[in-house]
Amino acid sequence: MADKNTFQLYGHSFQSKIIALLLTDKSYIEQIQDILEPKYFDNQANQWLVKNIKQYFHKYKAIPTMEALKITFGEIEDEVYKSSIIDALRDANKFSEATDKDFVKEKSIEFCKNQHLKEAITKSVDLLQTGDYDEIKLIIDDAMKAGTERDIGHEYLTEIEERYSESARTTTPTGWDTIDDLMQGGLGQGELGVVVAPAGVGKTWVLAAIGAGAMKKGHNVVHYSLELNESYVGLRYDSILTGVANQNLKYHKDDIIEKLEKHDGGDLVIKYYPTKSANVNTLSAHLQKLRTLGGKVDMVILDYADLLRDTGKQTREVRHALGNIYEELRGIAGELEIPVWTASQANRSALDEDVIEAQKISESYAKIMTADFVMSLSRHVSDKISNTGRFHVIKNRFGPDGLTFPAKVNTNTGQMQIYEAQAIEGKKEQKKMDNKNEFVRKSLANKYKDMG
Repeated sequence: MADKNTFQLYGHSFQSKIIALLLTDKSYIEQIQDILEPKYFDNQANQWLVKNIKQYFHKYKAIPTMEALKITFGEIEDEVYKSSIIDALRDANKFSEATDKDFVKEKSIEFCKNQHLKEAITKSVDLLQTGDYDEIKLIIDDAMKAGTERDIGHEYLTEIEERYSESARTTTPTGWDTIDDLMQGGLGQGELGVVVAPAGVGKTWVLAAIGAGAMKKGHNVVHYSLELNESYVGLRYDSILTGVANQNLKYHKDDIIEKLEKHDGGDLVIKYYPTKSANVNTLSAHLQKLRTLGGKVDMVILDYADLLRDTGKQTREVRHALGNIYEELRGIAGELEIPVWTASQANRSALDEDVIEAQKISESYAKIMTADFVMSLSRHVSDKISNTGRFHVIKNRFGPDGLTFPAKVNTNTGQMQIYEAQAIEGKKEQKKMDNKNEFVRKSLANKYKDMG
């Protein structure tokens, strides 16, 4: 019969998942360390791991590395005991990506709190006989406080190393080195990036290019479309990942399948919702479902946020509704700890601009205020012929903004390269744009010659 005073009640794998959490989740060990006892585990190997993980964390305020644990259990002389600890560590490692971590956290903390309270009540019985009510109150108060959330925020003077660690901000790259360098690696967890462009310039292509760039680096992407159906969006990714022009894909199906079978990067899920049929809660529920089914999400692409339905009052002005949508979108980015990229329409006057600034964004300036990174894409008719464009950084929380970069933009294949203005390729694309009339004349003349 299972002992109700130990985790034996929940089974062996549950105990291994607790150890996996202790070795990977700092906030969890901070919360449970003062109420988690080795005696709650039903074998000596797990008890040894819990005891030593807690001791290491108490001394160094950090989760022990595998190297530190190996050195510690390397001092054990009993080879059988040592081998059982290594096996327990292997078991825990198997559950490092378990999908029910939140459940294990909740149940283990609840169990430890209840055990702690039971022990406090037992201690209070003798004190009740002597009438020491002040001591009883202290014991019960301490038991009630135990296991509470410890994360009060970033403690500036004591957590200096955390600010400079690589894990301080985990980013997902766009695939464009020029942009990623400006953002210190890409868009981070909980952050919102926005691409601004007029209608017909290529917002959807830019978002798909960002998604494909992340996939090439091994990241898993979820792409939400509120305009184009799932297959059509998939075809755009086919072009970007293989270099085959969109209109020619059907003639090269076998080549595309062969190339995609060799793709060793991240995965992609494309989900379509009709315009204004979905809101931010719809996306959040879908992402939670993906995680429940074991899917890992590293980046979300939303094409595009202006076409979501507001969750608030339906009678509010458009600018207020859009402001609310962008705030909620950044909210789920933070809640689910994933970067979110979306696009926004620029107003019609932006079509004539060489560089699209913040004032050209349509309807609501709240989009700019809410987002962490905003860049615009401007392209004239001549740019579409010469496959050029200008990316302008409107806002950047992570570094300089107000910078404009020449780019090669091919919306037949989705291939896009963004260059530093002083780079050789950057100067080449800029020259095309500066001499646009001559370049267009030559391009049209060549096309006419090819037709003849």
